[in-house]
Amino acid sequence: MNREKVVILGGGTGMSTLLRGLKQFPLDITAVVSVCDDGKSTGRLREEFNMPAVGDIRRVLVALSEVEPLVEKLVNYRFQTTSDLNGHTVGNLLLTAMTNINGNMSDGIEALSKVFNLKGSVLPLTEDNVILMGEMTDGKIVEGEHNITESESNIMRVFYKEVPTINPKVLEEIRNADLIIFSMGSLYTSIIPNLLSEQMIEQLDKTNAKLMYVSNMMTQPGETDDYKVSDHVKALNEYLGKHKIDIVIANNGEISNELIEKYSDLEQKDPVELDYQELKNMKVEIIEDNFVMVEPESNYLRHNVIKLAFHIFSYLL
Repeated sequence: MNREKVVILGGGTGMSTLLRGLKQFPLDITAVVSVCDDGKSTGRLREEFNMPAVGDIRRVLVALSEVEPLVEKLVNYRFQTTSDLNGHTVGNLLLTAMTNINGNMSDGIEALSKVFNLKGSVLPLTEDNVILMGEMTDGKIVEGEHNITESESNIMRVFYKEVPTINPKVLEEIRNADLIIFSMGSLYTSIIPNLLSEQMIEQLDKTNAKLMYVSNMMTQPGETDDYKVSDHVKALNEYLGKHKIDIVIANNGEISNELIEKYSDLEQKDPVELDYQELKNMKVEIIEDNFVMVEPESNYLRHNVIKLAFHIFSYLL
């Protein structure tokens, strides 16, 4: 039986969270990862080896892998030492080594994928060492993803310092996709960086696959303050070409006042409102459910990824 081909565009923890759910279903999964992260271990490796970001790739590999929990702990292990190893994760070093051995990141990932027994494939958006730029609401131009994220001003738009060449394998996967998903996550620094190239927009305009967005449950300070679900969709549509978002998956579950206060006080985040009428006016199909799940140990809000993945799988049936 041929499995439906799903291409997920994103980066960071939002994408890896979604993939943990999707891999439980019989789908042909390709994860396309924006590679503009430049903080901590990843930033140092990028500077030293002139390569795309490995941190988000590592998270996605772990999310799609079918290996023992101990291997996951090993890959995510971060050295704490007084040497040059300080702050580096084992997985980032492995990816850097495999990229150097194979001559490019895509082949390096493919080699590691066999070791990790992946339930899908992982592709970097580009092999270029891209630098994300942000134009802020105060008019300043900020260079580098972590500087954009840490800026006191809000983001007005993002772009690349130099336009990258999109990985040809990514364009091929989009061409053959049955569904293209923009994952939850940092809208301007993880998701939209996948849309900052004419090559990508041209391919998305040609596809017959529907474009689906999985909405965040909470806003992100400096990126999506006061955003409703429709505002997230509008932001994506600004960067898309003729083919706009067709479907949105959004939470309609109630978040407790205790959690709302916690996120507001500690992280300046608020629940994202599902504004039905505006989405209907935009002719966006709405798939909604109570996706609220709270991790018992950390008391952090998370999507119920199995329920989320089930809705995506059901849509394709």
